[in-house]
Amino acid sequence: MSSAGLAASVRERLVRDGAPVSRASVASAVRAASALSGDAGMLRRLDQVESELVGIGVLQPLADDPAVTDILVNGPDQVWVERAGRLERTPVVFTDAAAVRRLAQRLAAGAGRRLDDAQPWVDVRLPDGIRLHAVLAPIAADGPVLSLRLARRSAFTLDELVAAGMFPAYVGRLLVQLVLRRCSFLVTGGTGSGKTTLLSTLLGLCPAAERVVLVEDLNELRPALGHVVRLEARPANLEGAGRVGLADLVRQALRMRPDRLVVGEVRGAEVVDLLAALNTGHEGGCGTVHAGSARALPARVEALATAAGLGRSAAHSQLAAAVDVVVHLDRGAAGVRRLACLGVLRQGPDGLASVLEAVVLCRDGSYQPRDGWDQLSLLLGLALSPSELG
Repeated sequence: MSSAGLAASVRERLVRDGAPVSRASVASAVRAASALSGDAGMLRRLDQVESELVGIGVLQPLADDPAVTDILVNGPDQVWVERAGRLERTPVVFTDAAAVRRLAQRLAAGAGRRLDDAQPWVDVRLPDGIRLHAVLAPIAADGPVLSLRLARRSAFTLDELVAAGMFPAYVGRLLVQLVLRRCSFLVTGGTGSGKTTLLSTLLGLCPAAERVVLVEDLNELRPALGHVVRLEARPANLEGAGRVGLADLVRQALRMRPDRLVVGEVRGAEVVDLLAALNTGHEGGCGTVHAGSARALPARVEALATAAGLGRSAAHSQLAAAVDVVVHLDRGAAGVRRLACLGVLRQGPDGLASVLEAVVLCRDGSYQPRDGWDQLSLLLGLALSPSELG
């Protein structure tokens, strides 16, 4: 019997017996369903079946490595991980493309999502916090492709980010003031630049008495806070009904008496509601936005807001009035996530918002003040001259 056939037989037996899926119950079912004798053959079969039924299968040892942040499956014999900011190919292989597909479908089904020929992709948070993105053939031309972003059980501390090289301690002090002074800010950067990681850490600096309401497409923020309310978007069901988007959740969050409103990732119509909220007395709000640089933020927000029906001039006016500071991250050639710029918002005579750089990362690895330093110092309540930055 093939491993897939044996796994199906074991699954049916577990369902019929009402037994929980554990190594012991799987071993018992494998023994009953398999004609193999001998410890070596039995253990080999058990490992094969367990990989089909439990956890994330053959990828579990990779996920157990605390240095691994992403697992990328490009086919049955191409499994990569990101470790310490670098991609590495692993010796892990699947038996065939069908095994990759079965794993993706099982994980999606366990999170209550559909993944098949009619719906050949999925983006979902698994029950253990792992974020799964999967695409099936023929959309993925070379076979099923899986991307798993592993979840850290708790947020990094500021000192841990300093030790990891994201920024030096004196820049960390600026970030502490950014939170304590209740400035509204957006963390920008590309995919995998550390936006969610940094935002989780900064939220952990909020006073314990504050009520923080998190709005996310997929729950990824894990701030070290006691008073947190989490709202998570919901996709439509198989009939196309029941969708709850981020814009809906932002409006609901405003009725929940938030001290701080946080949108995990601003990427659609919710930008209009967020800007409106930050302009109506909700200080200290924040979120993340995909952008190539701090200076690109106004254009990015303009595109999102105008697509949602807000005029260009209104979008820029709202942005300039709502957001105080931009924190931009990037990834260096060595894959190290770095804070590249702190910028401040201003509105020009033409009514358009722009970002004025206040602190920038230089080629030699130092941070230097720029034209926006005085405005940033005022916002943060710091009486520092540019020479005191370090």
